[in-house]
Order: sequence, then C-alpha cells, then structure tokens
Amino acid sequence: MELRARGCWLLCAAAALLAGARGDPAGKTRSCGEVRQIYGAKGFSLSDVPQAEISGEHLRVCPQGYTCCTSEMEENLANRSRVELEDALRDTSLALQAALAAHRRRADDHFQQLLNESELALQEAFPGAFGELYTLNARTFRDLYSELRLYYRGANLHLEETLAEFWARLLERLFRQLHPQLLLPDDYLDCLGKQAEALQPFGDAPRELRLRAGRAFVAARSFVQGLGVASDVVRKVAQVPLGPECSRAVMKLVYCAHCLGVPGARPCPDYCRNVLKGCLANQADLDAEWRNLLDSTVLITDKFWGPAGAKHVLGSVHVWLAEAIDALQDNKDTLMAKVIQGCGNPKVNPQSSGAEERRHRGKLALQEKPPTDTLEMLVSEAKAHLRDVQDFWTSLPGTLCSEKMAMSSASDDRCWNGMARGRYLPEVMGDGLANQINNPEVEVDITKPDMAVRQQIMQLKIMTNRLRGAYSGNDVDFQDASDDGSGSGSGGGCPDDICGRRVSKKSSSARTPLTHALPGLSEREGHKISAASCSQPRSLLLLPPLTLALALARPWGR
Repeated sequence: MELRARGCWLLCAAAALLAGARGDPAGKTRSCGEVRQIYGAKGFSLSDVPQAEISGEHLRVCPQGYTCCTSEMEENLANRSRVELEDALRDTSLALQAALAAHRRRADDHFQQLLNESELALQEAFPGAFGELYTLNARTFRDLYSELRLYYRGANLHLEETLAEFWARLLERLFRQLHPQLLLPDDYLDCLGKQAEALQPFGDAPRELRLRAGRAFVAARSFVQGLGVASDVVRKVAQVPLGPECSRAVMKLVYCAHCLGVPGARPCPDYCRNVLKGCLANQADLDAEWRNLLDSTVLITDKFWGPAGAKHVLGSVHVWLAEAIDALQDNKDTLMAKVIQGCGNPKVNPQSSGAEERRHRGKLALQEKPPTDTLEMLVSEAKAHLRDVQDFWTSLPGTLCSEKMAMSSASDDRCWNGMARGRYLPEVMGDGLANQINNPEVEVDITKPDMAVRQQIMQLKIMTNRLRGAYSGNDVDFQDASDDGSGSGSGGGCPDDICGRRVSKKSSSARTPLTHALPGLSEREGHKISAASCSQPRSLLLLPPLTLALALARPWGR
C-alpha cells in the first residue's frame, strides 16, 4: 500500500513538472493550432500535424514531453533551421563582402584614372612641345603606359627591367633624330647603350621615376589587392556548411519551443550565443589574421601621400618623361662629345641635308591641375569601415542572435532555455574552436578544425605579409593558394595576346606566377599569364597547400 502511494506521488510530481514546462498549470492536453499555423506558413503539409499534443517519446532533438511535432516534423524543422541560419550567415557576410568590394573598386578605378590622365596629358602636350621627337615615337610612349598598367594589374613584369628597356629604346630613336647628319649603325648605338648609365643622357629623370614608381605602384596595387582578398575571404567562409551537431543545436534553439507548445517563447540571449559560438567556432579563429590584414591594409595608405606617394607618382609619369627629353636636348652636344670619346667618330650621312629638325628648345611647361581630394575621401571611408569590422568574426554570433534569431531581449523566466521557459544558467563560452571544449549546447571536436576556414586563414597571412613587404617598398607578387577561379577582381582583364607577348620578354624575372585575381585582371587570365611567362616546375605550385598542411599538423586546443 505504501509503495503504491509513493508511486502515485511520483507520477503526479512528474506530471506537474511536465505541465509547468509547457506553461500549462492545469496539465490539460493543448491544441496544436498555433503550431499548425506556423508549420504550414513555412510551406509544409499539414496532413500529418497533430490536432492536439501527443506523447513525445519519438523526438530525437527536442525534449521528450508532450509535443505537437511528429518525427517527420522534427526532421523538417531541423533542416529548415539549418538552412535559415546558413542564409542569415550569408546575408550578413554579403553586406560586408559588397562593402569591401565597393571600396576596392573605387580605389582601383581612381588609380587607373590617375595613370590615364597622365597619358592624356602627354598626348596633349608633347606634340606641340617636342614635335617629331614625340610624334615619331608615340608608340614607344604608348607601350610604356600599357606596360605600367599591366604591372599595376599584377602581370608578371619586372618594373626596373621594363623601364630600362623603355629608356634604351627611346635613347636609340631620339639620338638618331637629334643627329640626322650622322650614320649611326646598330653597333654604334649598342656602344651608346653600354655607356648610357654613366653618361645619364636623360638626366636624373629615369632614376627618379624608377625609385618612386616602384614604391608607388606596389603600394597602390597592394591596397586594392588587400581589399579584394578580404572580400574574397568573407565570401568563401560564408559558403562553409554547418555541421550536423550545429544543426541539432539550432533546431533545439529555434523550433523545439514550438514542438513543446510554447511557440511564443524566444531564445534566452546567453543560450543563443552559446549555440552560435559553437556553430561558428572555426569562423571565430579567423579573428587574429583578419585583424592583421585590416591593420596592414590601413597602414599601406601612408604611402599614398607626398612627392613619392602613389597619388602624385601615378598621375605624374608624363612629367618625368618631359624632363628626360628636355635634358637630352639641353645636353645634346656634350653627350655627343662623350660618346665620340667612348665609341669613336661616326661617319657622316651623305644623304643628310645637314639641317637638323627644328625643335622647341624651351622647357615644356605643363599646366598644374588643381588638387582633388577624391583619393583622400575614398581612403578615409575605407579606413573607417575597416576599423568598424575588425571584430566581425568574433561578434558574428551576437550579431546573428540579435538580428536574425528573434532572441529575447532579456534572460528571465519567460525566455526559452532549450528545455522549457526559464532562466538560462550556463556561462557563455569564449571565442574560437579551443574554447568550445565545454560548450553545453553544441558538441564540438576541437581536434578537427575546418580545413576550408584554415585555408582562408592562410590566405590572410599571405596577403598580410605582402602588404608589410609593400610598406617597406619591396616589390611583391600576389599568389593565391585558393582552388577556385571566382576571385573578386573586377573589370575587363588583361588580353592574353598583350600579356603573353609582353611578359614573355621578362622570362628571366624571378617573380613567382600570378594565381590570384587582381585589379582588372581575372583569376583565370592570371593563370594564363603565368603559363605564358614562367617555366617553374609544377611541383612548386604545391608549396602553399603543403605549407598549409604543415601548419595544421600541430595539435589544436592546447
């Protein structure tokens, strides 16, 4: 008799607890009308949805009390919750990706506009100032600007070699034009070329252009590329699928309250954060290298200003070219005397009339353009935005909880804690994979990092190192170990016939092949350029993945 009474008491207590969990003080079977309405609104069939609560022993994710969900409903809602979170993650990432891509596009357009304006100024001023010294060599100048554009876009060109070849070609052609009364065969011009470095026929302009252009082009190109890599990393990480343990946890977070008959209960704030910190643990590990990349991208903008900055240099190439031609004309006779000392007396051209071409002897006066603040403004906007998104990856769980997951405004007795209405007591986990070892909501294997995310961490490291090299004035290449051809580079690209022809001349260059999308140069075209210009063994291309594998071989979570 006593045992029977004790058994009855336990059954009554269990029923009372279950009723309290459902918010039903009377413990009566509740209607599933509200759940049916929500479930149908998501496009599911209502044919198998119970009219009233049923026993929940069949549930695999939600608490097994009285429920309005069948096994099929639970599975459908679990899949839907995963898709909704992935969509929310992509939407949030898309906004950042689009903003970064817009900053990159505006900067790229501006730098190319500076170079275009310089070439236009040359085409307008040089014919009147230098006559045939320019018009007969217009193609040589056009070729120089074309190669400068290729270099900015990231083609496999060595800038010093490119400029040296330009000055050598220009010297040969102008020297003949300045001395039409002389026969100057190729071997004589070869002798002239060998003495050019000591003679400095163009004055100091070639050296100034070489020193300033190298640093300026690299700074501009790396800034644009840094923004592109950041945008690309966001895009690729947003495509990383959520794991099965995350799907179960998100289902419990979002829809188990519906199954238990309390669809109005919103997730407790700390409960939501723990679920998403577990789901996005790998993404949070991007934080350190993401911050390093953004800091380095901001820092390189210091190289945009002043006489040696990208803004001045890219827009003033024609000024150095004008100074060079002026210097050659001014020192024509002195240069000829020194060349005769080193190369001998050239023969007189019997077909020459003896009259030299009429030239303008005065200096070319280039009209100063009023300074604009366009670059300052777009750089200021980009820097402000980069500082705002420094914590993007670690703040992502909180952002999604507050903006996408209908989280409760406060942690109190009315919010959903995963089991019932009531306070959520566990502490909030830290950021990153290693900190999820004791996550109470998501079972996370901290020894198995997501390889797709780790690859993007490596991309951030590579780009950061190149930005730091660019800040020091070092020429850098932009190799990317990513395995798809959908980079964030924009624009019309670099025609294969031009890139292949021009780059093949620089086959002796030690620069590594381009495999990442660059401003105005698609990733696929970059591969074509590399194939046309480099003969490195294919095994070298395996180095980035090998480096990644070695980096990941060390134990995690220590």
